[in-house]
Amino acid sequence: MRESKWEIFGCLGLVLLLLLWSAIDPKDRFTWLLEVLPVLVGIPLLWFTVAPFPLTPLTYGLLTIHAIILIVGGHYTYAEVPLGFWIQDLCDLGRNHYDRLGHFAQGCVPAILTREILLRRSPLVPGKWTFFLVTAVCLAFSASYELFEWVTARATGEAATAFLGTQGDKWDTQWDMFLALIGAVTSQLTFQAIHDRQLANMQ
Repeated sequence: MRESKWEIFGCLGLVLLLLLWSAIDPKDRFTWLLEVLPVLVGIPLLWFTVAPFPLTPLTYGLLTIHAIILIVGGHYTYAEVPLGFWIQDLCDLGRNHYDRLGHFAQGCVPAILTREILLRRSPLVPGKWTFFLVTAVCLAFSASYELFEWVTARATGEAATAFLGTQGDKWDTQWDMFLALIGAVTSQLTFQAIHDRQLANMQ
């Protein structure tokens, strides 16, 4: 337990340092706030639940990776992240695809978190129904986020252009939800075995 606490503190320290870096002269302050808002909400939630409901190391690790993706995207805006430009040039792509990574993670990471909550707080056991319900929750979350982007754009107009990050793609919303779906399925198939072992160790 002591080792797991140090892992949690390490992840938290890394996220806080990157959050501080990202807050220093971001590309667009309003976009930065919108992009890192899940991190700002998630940190206190995880802090206050670490004692009554500690998560598996896998889940904390994935949440840390997701936070980093959001923080970097918030600093540069998703359409202008240097890593995305590097991949765009390397693969001769028509746009910066960093936001695609963000939406893949939006399915991948919540899938393991949702799976953990369902397996620990409901009668569900690992299997087809759990797989289906986790995937459905992740799709619902992705769709809700797209609605949040739409409402924000309607309310703030041009100020939300960088937050939407469509880069002229009329199918951007559909791509975002599709990648979240792929992320949720891929995550469950990839991490199911190690997740089950860590859950068993916690019990």
